[in-house]
Amino acid sequence: MQLTFYKYQGTGNDFILLDNRNGTISLSTEQINHLCDRRIGVGADGLMLLERVTDYDFKMVYYNADGNESTMCGNGGRCIVAFAFALGIIKNQTSFLAIDGGHIATLESPTYVNLQMIPVTAIEKSNEDFILNTGSPHYVQWIEDVTNIDVFHLGRAIRQQERFQPKGINVNFATQKSDDIITVRTYERGVEDETLSCGTGVTAVAIASTYGQEGIFKKTIETPGGVLSVSFEKDGPSSANNVWLSGPALMVYQGEITL
Repeated sequence: MQLTFYKYQGTGNDFILLDNRNGTISLSTEQINHLCDRRIGVGADGLMLLERVTDYDFKMVYYNADGNESTMCGNGGRCIVAFAFALGIIKNQTSFLAIDGGHIATLESPTYVNLQMIPVTAIEKSNEDFILNTGSPHYVQWIEDVTNIDVFHLGRAIRQQERFQPKGINVNFATQKSDDIITVRTYERGVEDETLSCGTGVTAVAIASTYGQEGIFKKTIETPGGVLSVSFEKDGPSSANNVWLSGPALMVYQGEITL
């Protein structure tokens, strides 16, 4: 099987994108894992199929690097919107279907995407840490200096805790630099390593930073791969609505590979 693929990245979170509007691409777990392998494949944090669906411009089907279909990916969602624009499917706004439901998005430019995330209905406080779902489940831990921690081992230890099994949880370590600027590093399940950025993760951190507060918020989130913006409204201490994730989404290259 010969595939034409497109490599995209959003603040260093990178993805293989495949145009499957004709429905001919069917990949096994092993094939997806092979494609995402950085030594013997293309290399990526995940793989996405863009497919046809009724009532929406397109459908996003997302797989983690381990080859398993996963929950929502915020940076992936922004990248597939940029991909759909490049394919001529959409113009400067769209509605698409993902595993967590429908999403809308707008493009400020071909390489900058605003993506509406699902509302957050509950924020669980665990000692001084937080657990919430922003399309994917996330654990947020506040650290005095996030630049000097072992994200791989600390993140894996939390991800593998029995209470989060069998699927595990994504783990974010965050440092509050100011009221509106936060630095974040993330360990992602399915990748089983630190990624340069995680869209649902920075969304979770931004919302967790306002625990117990109400109002309209906009947070700037610094990740190892770049800067993202998260805006949202809170009409209660443990919920958030009108959540938007904004940032760059760029094509790296196009190629062909034979499986």
